[in-house]
Amino acid sequence: MSKKKVKLIVNPNADLGRAWQAAADLRAVVESYGGADWIGTVFPTHATELAYQAGLEGYERVIAAGGDGTVHEIVNGLMRLPKESRPTLGVIPLGSGNDFAHNIGVPNDRIEAVSRAFTGQERQVDIGMIRDGLGRLEYFDNTTGIGFDATVTIRSRKLAPLRGFLIYFVAVIQTILLNHEAPRMRFENQGETWEENMLLVILCNGGREGGGFFVSPQAKLDDQVLNYVAIRKVSRPMMFRILPEVMKGTHGRFPQVTMGEFTRLSLHADRPLTIHTDGEIFAGFGMDVRSIEAEILPGELTIVV
Repeated sequence: MSKKKVKLIVNPNADLGRAWQAAADLRAVVESYGGADWIGTVFPTHATELAYQAGLEGYERVIAAGGDGTVHEIVNGLMRLPKESRPTLGVIPLGSGNDFAHNIGVPNDRIEAVSRAFTGQERQVDIGMIRDGLGRLEYFDNTTGIGFDATVTIRSRKLAPLRGFLIYFVAVIQTILLNHEAPRMRFENQGETWEENMLLVILCNGGREGGGFFVSPQAKLDDQVLNYVAIRKVSRPMMFRILPEVMKGTHGRFPQVTMGEFTRLSLHADRPLTIHTDGEIFAGFGMDVRSIEAEILPGELTIVV
């Protein structure tokens, strides 16, 4: 039975508000592993503040009960703490996508996920960091999407009646039909510079996003590099051709798709970009973000798997 001081942060709005009841149903299971101090989030970024405060109060473990957005916020709170006083992170997937949980091997079975969160093995993983031209800094545990990918995320927020992978699939179709834009982007990666019209760029720490899109099969959370996936300007029919390959992770065979890895990358576009970090909107419509820098922070976070 766990003797650690554990804070369990629940996002009651995850999975269209179903997470609160799901978490309540797990209370007895949590108690069987020694219990935890529960707290729910009540506003956006609240989980960031709660995770940071948990570290200051000496909690040894913080468990995220929610979706990828909840994990993202908690990671950003933990990363504000010195590494030596940073709690370990456990995950109980209660969201619609749960991609980070999938990437670290946490099962969808919630009772088993609770068991892993309390008794699993500790493992160090890398964390990505981006900074925009306005000076804002954000950490990401899974992916940062630029352009098409981020627009899909923005559109998915308006599809509340749908659930899981279907939300992202419908949002992808809408984006191909309505937002088929390819800004001119200039990249700098380890001394190499190139420029192209890009429909989509995804920076990957983990390999899966959107509840089932295997955007970067090569990506690993502990290999000390970030991967990137870029799709050059293509026609709408070609994008529909590539889409099913992304679901299988076989899109790299198309000449319009470029994949690689980096430790530090800078990007500048000729127009404002939409950007998401782990499915959270970093730059939406109406913002003038045209430049970002991204880098890997190796082994920065300890998780429980």
